[in-house]
Amino acid sequence: MDSPPLYRQLATHYLDAIRAGSLKPGDKLPSLRRLMRQHDISLSTALQLCRAMESEGWVEARERSGYFVRRPRRLSIAAMDEPAADRAPDPAQYVGIHAKVSDFVARRRQIPEKLNLSIARGAPELYPAEALRSAMTRMLRQHPGMLAVAAPLKGHRQFREVLAQRSLRVGMTISPEDILVTNGCIEALNLALRAVAQPGDTVAVESPTFYGLLQVLESLGMRALEIPTSPQTGISIEALELAIRTYDNIKAVAVVPHLQNPLGSVMPDAHKARLAQLCEQHAIPLIEDDTYSELIDAQMPPRALKSWDASGNVIHCASLHKILAPGLRLGWIAAGRWQARVEMLKFAQTRHNEGLSQGAAGLFMATGAYDRHLRHLRNCLKTQREQTADAIAGYFPAGTRINLPPGGLQLWVELPERLSSSRVFDAALAERIVVAPGTLFSNSSRFDHYMRINCGWPYGETVDAGLRRLGQIVETLSRGAGKAHTARPSPTPAWSPEARRLQSSSASAA
Repeated sequence: MDSPPLYRQLATHYLDAIRAGSLKPGDKLPSLRRLMRQHDISLSTALQLCRAMESEGWVEARERSGYFVRRPRRLSIAAMDEPAADRAPDPAQYVGIHAKVSDFVARRRQIPEKLNLSIARGAPELYPAEALRSAMTRMLRQHPGMLAVAAPLKGHRQFREVLAQRSLRVGMTISPEDILVTNGCIEALNLALRAVAQPGDTVAVESPTFYGLLQVLESLGMRALEIPTSPQTGISIEALELAIRTYDNIKAVAVVPHLQNPLGSVMPDAHKARLAQLCEQHAIPLIEDDTYSELIDAQMPPRALKSWDASGNVIHCASLHKILAPGLRLGWIAAGRWQARVEMLKFAQTRHNEGLSQGAAGLFMATGAYDRHLRHLRNCLKTQREQTADAIAGYFPAGTRINLPPGGLQLWVELPERLSSSRVFDAALAERIVVAPGTLFSNSSRFDHYMRINCGWPYGETVDAGLRRLGQIVETLSRGAGKAHTARPSPTPAWSPEARRLQSSSASAA
């Protein structure tokens, strides 16, 4: 593979300095003459370097002064609107998501993908595969006969002990006996729902929500009642209270309190306390999907919803799928007052999980290497998330809006002119770029003009080129969508391509 041209290599060097904070907004880049001397390059290469960074929105040219670092483009995008919470939600529906997801998967598989922005996990190189392989080897040396015997129904003892110990960090006090190991978080959610509800029952969910949860509800014959959810603070407690007063048959509430999928919202502690209290007051089981909390940009993860559980009313579900090893499919559930029923359902449905992966994960998680891995993963994802957000801000047309979550693997993108994300999906798929259209995340069509973009891939030429092309597709399609609207056009943001073309394209060699 050919190396990028010299000016691009130097531009990457200065972009790394900007991302690391060595060059801050308002700082001046070296003059053209200094760049020539410092890097032994021609005037032409120095100009290419500066103009490339300017065209991408990282620096701005000031007449007779030089080039200066700009504010990140992503900070210029308007925040998403908060959902209305003063009207009762639509009646609960039998979820009709299977057909949508099946069509999405089938069409995606028909075309060899060049860039998959639809998933919600990190690149393989972000996970400690070699360390886990070594842990498995150690486990087999210590227990050479473990592959010939069945693991305990609840799961490998050492693995459950590590999970119980780490639960103290998020405010939970549970014993290894309170934990049941599952095949990922999806099985944990499945067991939780089957434990507390029956076919035909209504379950309140966030809106939008993870389509996997909607699939589980549909497979169980349950109705989904979609509750408005804030991009910042998660499910609306006021809207849920109104729903509970309006409908008397809500059998459970299922939420992702930390880095909600797809919004990326993080529920404040005060909201978590109110939610736990509200569900306790009305005797409605509260199911917590805590898959993403270790990906929040903080030294310590936030308190779990279950830390406010005084009576066993909160069912805590979690997984290592996003944070340690997508290939292991290791999840778990602490089901409170429904623990015995969940264990019976697990036995009837799938029996025990295999023990080798649990033992190896437990060995690794008991060392300091696990927390070092999590810090590295969070740092990498933060950089990739910011790079992706800046690319969307630079390449997508005016009127595009995105969330800026404090961690995680994805961005939720609102398209301009209420452009259908299904149309964007079709056009992008034809060019072997895959996105997750917003229609997957709700049983209604209210999120058709949104899409979820993955930030798990290291940002490089392939990702940058894919996002640039995606922005061109959105711009082309939104022009047609805009003709159907008579609304007054929004002012051109500073980060838009139109504004950038109006900027000065050169600066003096100060």
